[in-house]
Amino acid sequence: MKRVHAIISGQVQGTFFRAFVNRQAHDLGLKGWVKNKGDEGVEAVFEGPDDKIKEMLELCHEGPSGAKVEGVEYKEEKFKGETGFKIIY
Repeated sequence: MKRVHAIISGQVQGTFFRAFVNRQAHDLGLKGWVKNKGDEGVEAVFEGPDDKIKEMLELCHEGPSGAKVEGVEYKEEKFKGETGFKIIY
């Protein structure tokens, strides 16, 4: 199991990006969270199998229609055992 902390930049707030990430993460069986950052970006943590996390990061590059993703930066962190996936407001 793996943990990745991602920062998604671009026009991603006000585009239902967090709801998109939440739905995709649930579909992939990932654990973690997603929240808006103060600088108009979105921050997320994903925990799960490597292949599912790679798929999620690819989906973050696309985003929902209306979003204009400029970049997805991420780093691997120590696995913590998140429970469920949630949107942090």
